[in-house]
Amino acid sequence: MIRVIQSGLFSTVQDGGRYGYRNIGIPHSGFMDKESAYAANTIVGNDKEESLIENTLKGPTLLFNDNYTISITGGDFNPLINDFQIEMYKSINVKSGDTLKINNTINGARCYVAISGGINVKSIFGSKSFLNNITDPYYLKKGDNIKINNNPNKKMILKNKLQFKLIDTINVFKGPEFDLLNIKSKKQLFKNEFTIRTNSRMAYNLEERLEIGIKSIISSPVLPGTVQLTPSGKIIILHRDCQTSGGYPRILQLDVSSLNFLSQKKINDKIKFCLINL
Repeated sequence: MIRVIQSGLFSTVQDGGRYGYRNIGIPHSGFMDKESAYAANTIVGNDKEESLIENTLKGPTLLFNDNYTISITGGDFNPLINDFQIEMYKSINVKSGDTLKINNTINGARCYVAISGGINVKSIFGSKSFLNNITDPYYLKKGDNIKINNNPNKKMILKNKLQFKLIDTINVFKGPEFDLLNIKSKKQLFKNEFTIRTNSRMAYNLEERLEIGIKSIISSPVLPGTVQLTPSGKIIILHRDCQTSGGYPRILQLDVSSLNFLSQKKINDKIKFCLINL
């Protein structure tokens, strides 16, 4: 078992996500940065979709009440065990009584802590991922006890060759309503840089607007990575906990890798859209 000594800013249990329930309005959820989460699970011998702890901007302090093997990937949050710095993207053996502190981020917005065996919480609609109004709790709190599954068939690797990088270029495909944009708006979309403003697991809002917006549409399906444009020219990029439908034109769609890259962006970071031609 692992005890939460300090909760951090926003730490949740996530796995590969829940699928097959969008028809009743339940989003995919799951890892924001799948590449980093998959690496963490692989290092400790878990299935890549196994549940782990996702931390945003500032992580928790955890007390281990048993011996475990862990790995930490994603953004650099200067992780410490018993106040000694540890290496990321590497399997680490911790002992009962050890304390792991995940500090403020140095680089990136999210990091992942995988524990061999995965986290033992109730699966709801086929997933252990925390989600507001679906799971209780919604995030880890001080005093929480985290149960860990046994992993008798673990095949750990000492170190993963993957290195974390922040990427500014966001690759996109044309969305269903892309051609409703005029030529000037299309040029702005791919020429200009855009600044991340308010963001969450649901969506990223960009500061700069397109000079000419387009009218709303009949409510239509949306997915993580859908880029919406409001009538006022505001750009919204949907992410893992996004709604299943929306009435704003869907002008672009992020590719799989760019959805991971975006999840590591913080407020005031810059991005630039790059159109992929099929």
